[in-house]
Parts: sequence; structure tokens; C-alpha cells
Amino acid sequence: QVQLVESGGGSVQAGGSLRLSCAASEFNIGNCMAWFRQRPGKVREGVACIDYYGTTKYADSVKGRFTISKDNAKNTLSLQMNSLKAEDTAMYYCAADSRAYCYSGILPSAYKYWGQGTQVTISS
Repeated sequence: QVQLVESGGGSVQAGGSLRLSCAASEFNIGNCMAWFRQRPGKVREGVACIDYYGTTKYADSVKGRFTISKDNAKNTLSLQMNSLKAEDTAMYYCAADSRAYCYSGILPSAYKYWGQGTQVTISS
């Protein structure tokens, strides 16, 4: 059974940094994986994705501030978040596709497996 477990969320002040991790079991993170977030009262939105070859895609709102990466040896996905803003406050989810390429980018409907989420709160 595929399991994705996020960690690393917390509360920081605006301008600070956090690093989220997603540990995968019964799943090869070499396939397309992504981070999503859901802000209070908003729909779930894509943050970033990374495919088998390490090709990445970011939402415009996080470009230049967030970096998605994989550690294949540890079977772990990460999201380094810098220069955090109050509007980054959200529940962050790790998601996985069963395909090597992120054919649909960061559209939620393209992802088959989801973690339970980790809360990120940014105070201004």
C-alpha cells in the first residue's frame, strides 16, 4: 500500500524558511511527484512538481522562492521554502503520479496518491 508522509511544517515569521519532506513507502519517487497546498477557504493548488529526469515546474507565486527536489536513495521528496510570506500559509500536501513524466503539470486531478498534509503558518 502506497504511503506518503509529510513532515517539516510549522510556524515561522515572514521572510523565514522551512523545509518540508515527504517520505514514500511502497512507491518509487523516481516517478512524477509534486507538492500542493490548500489555503483557508481556497481550492487546492499546485506548488511544484518534479519528474523522473529531474525536470521541475513551479507555480508563478513561488518561483524563485521554493525549490522541489528528490533524494532517490532515501526515497524522499523535499520542498525548500525561502522568503516565506503570509500568503504561503496553508496545508501542504505531497502527491505522486504513477508515471515518469508530469504530463499534467501541477493539476491535482493528475495525481493518484496523496499524503495527509503538514501545516505551514507564516506570521507577518
